[in-house]
Amino acid sequence: MNTSTLIGFLAGCLTTTAFVPQVLKVWKTKSTQDLSLGMWSVFCFGVFCWLIYGFMIEELPIILTNFITFLLAGIILIFKIKYK
Repeated sequence: MNTSTLIGFLAGCLTTTAFVPQVLKVWKTKSTQDLSLGMWSVFCFGVFCWLIYGFMIEELPIILTNFITFLLAGIILIFKIKYK
């Protein structure tokens, strides 16, 4: 594995795990009042586009980390819609 792939995995892991505390807080409190539905929707779509891009260029760090980020952000988006 080359250095750029390792840095890609590191960057992806760090930015992906940053969502875990927010998911846990939303899950625990059932509150998404302070989160913008518009921003979260655009963010999820952007991450989905990164995921598609990762498949197109066949880059595993982009695919894996954006898949996990999409799941985590999607959970928050679902809670945002559900607990409106």
